[in-house]
Amino acid sequence: MTPLFGPSIDPTAIFEIFRGIYGSELLTAAIAHFDVFGRLARQPRSVSDLRDDLGLADRPFIVLTTALRAMGLLHMTETGTLELTPVASEHLVPGGEFDVGNYVSLSANSTGVLEIVARLKSNQPAGLSEDGDGAAFIYRDGLKSAMEQSSLAEHFTLALAGRARNVAPVLAEAVPVQTARTLLDVGGGTGIYSIGFVRKTPHLTATVLDRPEVLKTAEAFAQQYDVVKNIRLQPGDMFTDKLPASDIVLLSNILHDWDVPECQELVRRCAEALNPGGRLVIHDVLLNDQLDGPLPIALYSAALFTLTEGRAYSAAEYESWMNNAGLGTAAPVPTLIHCHAIVGTKR
Repeated sequence: MTPLFGPSIDPTAIFEIFRGIYGSELLTAAIAHFDVFGRLARQPRSVSDLRDDLGLADRPFIVLTTALRAMGLLHMTETGTLELTPVASEHLVPGGEFDVGNYVSLSANSTGVLEIVARLKSNQPAGLSEDGDGAAFIYRDGLKSAMEQSSLAEHFTLALAGRARNVAPVLAEAVPVQTARTLLDVGGGTGIYSIGFVRKTPHLTATVLDRPEVLKTAEAFAQQYDVVKNIRLQPGDMFTDKLPASDIVLLSNILHDWDVPECQELVRRCAEALNPGGRLVIHDVLLNDQLDGPLPIALYSAALFTLTEGRAYSAAEYESWMNNAGLGTAAPVPTLIHCHAIVGTKR
């Protein structure tokens, strides 16, 4: 059994190295497939003008430009105009004396670059099957998903457990349960975040809500950690099924899988499920409020974009959704591997 508290060595650097490939792919795509730097060299553009010029929807445009801003290649003026930074002006404008764009473009037709270009243009996640149908990492009614297939659901759920085992004990320390008796872990997957809370606070009962195939893995973890009496497993669809009333509702690394309308709806539904004075805990990575970095989160946002229907969001975005749902919010609290907890209390 793993210890109650977090790891002795922070594994964040491993995740940054793993996600770093998205930086190379986005930069190459911007140069060789979208001519971002040539377009802005000819004329700085407003966000809407550049987005329309590139033929991108909001979500892929934010993913691409957030990364380029985090790399120090694009700058947003106070009037909302995107322009090149000095390093981009000297080294990434086609035809410039010191242009290195052709060098970067040597990888323009690599599999990874072509894949991310396809995702940016289509605004759709990578398909579950070779024909591009379905999605691997998310479940939505009417969408073919690995989360409905036993072996694939177990594979993906266990893969995500590696990060959760490191972060869950830290989250349980960062967000005290206080007098709460019930916790609802929405889209809880392995249940490891719930396990972290009930191991620290034995009087707490946690309900893990997820797809039936996913909950098979959660049941095994509850047995492994000897917390079966504290963990309840509830099959369901977080977007359509009634959420049980709870003192704490947890959305840990869930909202980044979904686009803005789905996020707003899910936050609203979770807020409605809270008992009076209850708390919604959003636990996720955070972009800067200006959507200009930090670079590791911008690259993780690209990874999320290619695999799900979401991206990384900022604290300002999360807080606005919580406020609109009638919750008062506190400042984000850091946990581990770039994650933060934002707590909203039902007024």
